Amino acid sequence: MTAMRLISWLLLLVFMQSEIFAARRFRGGRNPQPRRTPPSPTYRDRGDTTESFPLDFTAVEENMDNFMTQVKNLAQSLYPCSAQKLDYDMKLHFLENTSVTCNDGTPAGYYMKESRGSRRWLIFLEGGWYCFNKDNCDSRYDTMRRLMSSSKWPQTKTGTGILSPLPEENPHWWNANMVFIPYCSSDVWSGASAKTDHSGYAFMGSLIIQEVVKDLLTKGLDNAKVLLLAGSSAGGTGVLLNVDPVAELLEGLGHPGIQVRGLADSGWFLDNKQYRSTDCHDTISCAPMEAIKRGIKYWGSVVPERCRQAHLGEEWNCFFGYRVFPTIKSPVFVVQWLFDEAQLTVDNIHLTGQPVQEGQWRYIQNLGIELRNTLKDVPAMFAPACLSHEVITRNYWIDVQVKGTSLPRALHCWDRSLQDNSRNNKAPPKGCPVHLIDSCPWPHCNPTCPTIRDQFTGQEMNVIQFLMHMGFDVQKMAQQQGMDPSKLLGMLSSGS
Repeated sequence: MTAMRLISWLLLLVFMQSEIFAARRFRGGRNPQPRRTPPSPTYRDRGDTTESFPLDFTAVEENMDNFMTQVKNLAQSLYPCSAQKLDYDMKLHFLENTSVTCNDGTPAGYYMKESRGSRRWLIFLEGGWYCFNKDNCDSRYDTMRRLMSSSKWPQTKTGTGILSPLPEENPHWWNANMVFIPYCSSDVWSGASAKTDHSGYAFMGSLIIQEVVKDLLTKGLDNAKVLLLAGSSAGGTGVLLNVDPVAELLEGLGHPGIQVRGLADSGWFLDNKQYRSTDCHDTISCAPMEAIKRGIKYWGSVVPERCRQAHLGEEWNCFFGYRVFPTIKSPVFVVQWLFDEAQLTVDNIHLTGQPVQEGQWRYIQNLGIELRNTLKDVPAMFAPACLSHEVITRNYWIDVQVKGTSLPRALHCWDRSLQDNSRNNKAPPKGCPVHLIDSCPWPHCNPTCPTIRDQFTGQEMNVIQFLMHMGFDVQKMAQQQGMDPSKLLGMLSSGS
């Protein structure tokens, strides 16, 4: 509990005490006052996160002035600590098991911020592409060493988006126990192999997750009610690969009561045909399916057992959301931009500041259609028609909406639906949607999409400017739709 939150609760206790004391003095009178219900904090979408504790005020009833003085002194002593926001940072811990390492053999670890009294835990898997052979891993080590080594990790990290401890930025999960696992295995969180002379690196992504969970059991996770395994990009794919193994690990260690859930952000990649095929030299140029096929051999990857059984000999299928999702038993919420920038990059659609060609424009539109088709049977999802990548740790994650519902609201609705289902009530909460996907067909046709900037000038673009920039022909499209061009422009501006 942060210092300011503690001060708020202390003042609330004082208010409650004064009310009780006044009420007890009035008892026996001709017109006793009715007992009042003390006000509760008004944090949005808090759900069932507040823990209750029995309170006994008899010890201070006869000495109220002294009690008030002590509370004021405590509040004043805590204020400097609160002002510095010392409790807002997650602190670095290295794994107890030192044999589980980053790519270069340095110790793996995690950042953690406790929230005492909360039985909700959020473990976040960082993203950052991957490498799939010695040459491109060497190049990655030279240019992105932070993603392969812990040697220069800072001692603290500040959470943002769904990892933020601030209710205004993170209305539903702000007071959970927060854990951030840095990505230093380059294997989409799937590897389970030590360093060899042939590979030159260790690939232990799946083992890192398992060891972090074991460490956390000694730090309060053993008393958890809910564990949300979240991740973005490669971390989002890592969620799909690891949510069931984490649930199985906890059950095997004697903790079957912990409800394990997944939140996969921007990790629902398609193994589709590239717009223009190129040789497979590095992560960017290589087709997704070919890169994963090479990678899982190099990494010594493990995949969930149910998915492995469904795709024997073709385990690469388990790295693509629409193929692995039907085999997952744990509840998973999928967040996916319909026009994901990383997907377009590996498909060889490079938006470099020049208007796209007509063939590229059609390819981009078809990508949105393909993603919609693969997501139609996912019960809990949030899919805006935006050109972007990653969202749940962005400070604007509360602003994007699909059909009038924000992502934090949709996640809160999902939590409620899971609670209701556990009580054998299959009907979803009224007015609380969890299956949200945009129906408009163009990138950024949703007016709440993140701001787009021209890659050359840095200037912000509105939806119409962006579509023109992309080569969108308003006259031609209006003619095809049988409408006036000005009406089409109005629809685009409003996101209709």
